Amino acid sequence: MLQTPFYDPSKSYEENFDQGPFGDFADDKLIMRDAEPTKTFLGQSIYLPFGIPAGPLLNSKFTTAAFKKGFDLCVYKTVRTRAYPCHPWPNVLGVKVAGDLTLQKAELPLRAETNYSEPLSITNSFGVPSMNPDFWQIDMAKAVENTGIGQVMIGSFQGTKKPGGTAQDLIDDYVLAAKLVKETGAKILEANLSCPNEGTADLLCFDTDRVYLIAEKIKNEIGNTPLILKLAYFKDQAHLQAYVQKIGSIVDGLSVINTIAAPIINQAGEQALPGEGRLRSGVCGAAIKWAGLEMVDRLVKLRQENQQKFAIIGVGGVTVADDYLAYVKSGADAVMSATGAMWNPNLAKEILAKVNK
Repeated sequence: MLQTPFYDPSKSYEENFDQGPFGDFADDKLIMRDAEPTKTFLGQSIYLPFGIPAGPLLNSKFTTAAFKKGFDLCVYKTVRTRAYPCHPWPNVLGVKVAGDLTLQKAELPLRAETNYSEPLSITNSFGVPSMNPDFWQIDMAKAVENTGIGQVMIGSFQGTKKPGGTAQDLIDDYVLAAKLVKETGAKILEANLSCPNEGTADLLCFDTDRVYLIAEKIKNEIGNTPLILKLAYFKDQAHLQAYVQKIGSIVDGLSVINTIAAPIINQAGEQALPGEGRLRSGVCGAAIKWAGLEMVDRLVKLRQENQQKFAIIGVGGVTVADDYLAYVKSGADAVMSATGAMWNPNLAKEILAKVNK
């Protein structure tokens, strides 16, 4: 049953940032753990390899609330090296998809609505807003400080294109962002490469050579601190195979997937999200679980073929405990949920109950 979401779609991003989280995430009740953590993730002791990916945990208030609810891997929302505005409201809408959102279906418009029902799928369009580092470094450090035993706060970041800037400028900005995030004390870093947030449909994560350069330079900057890359769905197996062969040995984890983009229209058949470049928007939730599971399965096989050791984080469509178990069965080293967790603050607790049964 869907509950009050901890991010309120009826409010602006700024209102959520200042006033949230909402619903049971705001009740300050703590899930108690009796034993010591027995699992590990990228060198960190954890209770449950489950959490919330980059996006809905806007600041330390959100990460702290998520930790209290038993989400043991929490990714602080993607930050930049400078302030960056959010797309206009609305930023979250419900979408109805009959079954899986296949790549073929994603070429056709999906109708948006403000009602949210199961199986739950939504579209989100924020543009990866960010505060200035003067703010988020202090707040991210607070999020690290509020991390409980057996839990890990992951710092997500990305570079920002400059008007008239070069490819090298973007690479340098990714490296600077990584440096600033590491300074907060975050034990694991995640480079977001999968958001079409600069007014283009081209995703950086598909550019193998450039991603290699970015990842290599970030690793040179952060040393032994584990680095995860956040990726989108790769439809071409040969592309993914070459990608993993080149990059899989220099990074510590791959997180798959982000969303599947589709045209989003309202009931009148018009663009649902206002503004240039927002006709197509990322869809997440139950309709994309197939893609997340498939990518995990493919990465597990490629990792074995290449004798590599990177961790695989499965993301997409985890709305009930059985979805978590499906990802684990596919070979995921950790699992995360954004949409499902937003509407069910007890999802981690329900997974714990099922795992410990």
